[in-house]
Amino acid sequence: MFSHSAARALTAQSRARLFSSTASRQTKVAVLGAGGGIGQPLSLLLKSDPLVTSLSLYDIRGAPGVAADVSHVDTASEVNGYAADKLDEALDGVKVVVIPAGVPRKPGMTRDDLFNTNASIVRDLATAIGRVAPTAHILVISNPVNSTVPIVAATLEKAGVFDPKRLFGVTTLDVVRAARFTAGIAGAHPNETPITVVGGHSGATIVPLLSQSAYGKGIKGEVYEKLVYRIQFGGDEVVKAKDGAGSATLSMAYAGAKFTNSLLRGLSGEKGVVTPTFVYSPLYASQGIDFFSSNVELGVNGVEKIHPLGPLSAEEEKLMEACLPELKKNIEKGKAFVASS
Repeated sequence: MFSHSAARALTAQSRARLFSSTASRQTKVAVLGAGGGIGQPLSLLLKSDPLVTSLSLYDIRGAPGVAADVSHVDTASEVNGYAADKLDEALDGVKVVVIPAGVPRKPGMTRDDLFNTNASIVRDLATAIGRVAPTAHILVISNPVNSTVPIVAATLEKAGVFDPKRLFGVTTLDVVRAARFTAGIAGAHPNETPITVVGGHSGATIVPLLSQSAYGKGIKGEVYEKLVYRIQFGGDEVVKAKDGAGSATLSMAYAGAKFTNSLLRGLSGEKGVVTPTFVYSPLYASQGIDFFSSNVELGVNGVEKIHPLGPLSAEEEKLMEACLPELKKNIEKGKAFVASS
């Protein structure tokens, strides 16, 4: 039988091994756009993530202040802030880059209305990533995601460093909304109502697969139609409620942090991490749609496996019919922007 002193020594050795193992897996995460409405709460949430060992915060204004503030949170990760002329320094040595940079939506604006401004921002950030951190995993939050992800891909391709396994459009907010709204109707906890959401990340391109959920498949008729609409256009609900003061920043920051954590878990070797995300995909490539959101298994290489959609209900088939041509148009718009710039 072990003595108490031997047990304490063994515990100390275990802690030392754990510390050594963790220390050898340095995970530096950069947030580009850390001073904004999404970037600030996202930075706080990532500071709270034990899988993040170093946090690099960049923006054209405000990032050093956000970094100083967030750095006081009593978690182990180190935080550094970088001003507008320090982008290359902010990207040095990063493993994961999260991009919430861009202008927010205002009442009456669609995601496509953001395109001209945000497209240029995302292209320039992608150019810097390709130059400084070409092997980083890139998580795009900046809207319109259906177009900005292809912009990042085309920009990296121009630089000769595009790896489709390392690029993700963060569609997690659609998944979060679907679970929350379905739970409200079903009288269940959101943990019990996970919904796979496929397609893209705006309006009709968002397709919740309610038929594949034990709770969702029982929702029919007008209630079903209202639920689908709310999942697809939940962002408009927030924009209207904020009355010109912003868009879905807090829930998007939560969703961005949730997806980042999923990716970090996969990168650390955890098995079975599966979540919807907008990636370079073969599922509808035959129709000229080479980016698509579906359940993706995340692993040490980033994208490990892209899952098929599975059986769809008649209602979901109709939703897909509306999704695909719009999504194709959005993707082509992003590619055309890079080709002409």
